[in-house]
Amino acid sequence: MRIFESLESEVRGYIRSFPTIFTKAKGAILTDEQGVEYIDFFAGAGTLNYGHNNEHISKALIEYLQNDGIVHGLDMATTAKKEFLQTFESLILKPRNLEYKLQFTGPTGTNAVETALKLARLVKGRSNIVAFTNGYHGLSQGSLAVTGNNEYRDESYISRTNATFMPFDGYFGDMNTLVYFRKFLEDGSSGVDLPAAVILETIQGEGGINVASKEWLQ
Repeated sequence: MRIFESLESEVRGYIRSFPTIFTKAKGAILTDEQGVEYIDFFAGAGTLNYGHNNEHISKALIEYLQNDGIVHGLDMATTAKKEFLQTFESLILKPRNLEYKLQFTGPTGTNAVETALKLARLVKGRSNIVAFTNGYHGLSQGSLAVTGNNEYRDESYISRTNATFMPFDGYFGDMNTLVYFRKFLEDGSSGVDLPAAVILETIQGEGGINVASKEWLQ
């Protein structure tokens, strides 16, 4: 690990929790340089729904690259984007009679969160966002404002306004935290502005693997 400590910036996160050098991955298994195998429960922070190097995905990617497919197209129209939109419409939108539009955000979760927050505020004409205890939504300014972990919040030294935190499901044990939340919204003197949006994780990862119940979410 010496090369990483001597040449890579101190602005490192996950590498500190996994002090080994991984060399290959397949399915749910990561293998390091010593040949030790690890079950990857982390899964790219939840992005690897099909595991590492899925055969079908690998084949399609290799074929795309060998055919000189466009890898970086900014927001221009490309054949790959066209085919994705057509497939998404036929498999997801039309069967559900959904008249949604798609936004192609940046490559990280915090980019998507920032876009969602700005869009919600623009549409609703409100500034407040309700987030939940132990939530994690990213480290850029808007996303950090709705992230609960003080380890991240205390390092930014920036204003984190226009966000109100409410207790996540199970935060007070058996107490129904939605009753608490609803009281704040219905009471015009609670001091909590009506939100432009409510942001939450159905399963909190950074917050300690807290799973919201189906009843609470509905």
